[in-house]
Amino acid sequence: MSILAFSDLKYAYNGKQNVLRGISGKMEQGKLYAILGPSGCGKTTLLSLLGGLDSPDSGQIYFDGQDIAQTGLSNHRKHHVSFIFQAYNLIDYLTPLENVALTSKLPPLPILERLGLTKEEAKRNVLKLSGGQQQRVAIARALASDAPVILADEPTGNLDEDTAQDITEILKESAHKMNKCVVVVTHSNELAKQADVVFRLKRGELQVV
Repeated sequence: MSILAFSDLKYAYNGKQNVLRGISGKMEQGKLYAILGPSGCGKTTLLSLLGGLDSPDSGQIYFDGQDIAQTGLSNHRKHHVSFIFQAYNLIDYLTPLENVALTSKLPPLPILERLGLTKEEAKRNVLKLSGGQQQRVAIARALASDAPVILADEPTGNLDEDTAQDITEILKESAHKMNKCVVVVTHSNELAKQADVVFRLKRGELQVV
């Protein structure tokens, strides 16, 4: 059974520019999903809707068979999904250890070390880290969460090729070994090739590639 589903979603910017024209789909735990499409096609908008950050003009989004508009968007954001934002969205006056500790009851250092940060780097202010290191902290924060769904907006976009592949492997492992539903918006064909299911969003329509 799908853990995340959406039916006949419609969304327009400023009530005029239609970016989603009644799209539907299903997503399961234990799989990595990639959403491809040209810039401005609505990929990030779709991710925001699935995460309860925004509401569609019409249509429904279901988590575990329940409409998230009925159960509450804040409840959905708090308990069901964790986000990896393109802009990191880390709390900039905290260390990586403190940022990850906000989302997890588990010790944060092991997951940060697994993502390539040293013990010393984990204790620095996040603003003193490189962009690639900050992205790893953002991913660690999402992986440390108990939420069964990970929503990632261009998680490898600011990373070099080797680091991007490392992150892709971690996302795959999160799906296949930790049984999370991982949904990634990406421009990377390399990442998409390694996904279990690839959606393409174009001119407001969603297709399974």
